[in-house]
Amino acid sequence: MKKIIVKPAAGAAAIGPYSQGVRAGDFLFCAGQIPVVPGTGQIAGPDARAQTERVLENVKIILQDQKLDFGHVVKTTVFLTDLADFAAMNEVYARYFTADFPARSTVQAAALPRGAKVEIEVVAHYD
Repeated sequence: MKKIIVKPAAGAAAIGPYSQGVRAGDFLFCAGQIPVVPGTGQIAGPDARAQTERVLENVKIILQDQKLDFGHVVKTTVFLTDLADFAAMNEVYARYFTADFPARSTVQAAALPRGAKVEIEVVAHYD
């Protein structure tokens, strides 16, 4: 059985036929989050560092709603429009994931929604 997770405080509502998150058994699958500032709907900051911070704050809102934290995340996928931004993204990412790191894939995408430079999706496990 699955449970749909909708958390408007984590940025913009879904802009297509998908859910912000889905709980299936002991796992939470979060759709890719872009750096949308809650309340304004604007993209945060002009650079990958500021955008990664906003993306991970949006992820944090969803995790906290489910009584989870970054320690519960088992897999992330990071999408960057330019792999030259990897170091900046990684610097911010390392402040959120500090031990028992999740598996991660990072890929360069030709473009991301709303002109974002960073998008991150996560899979978390309920202990």
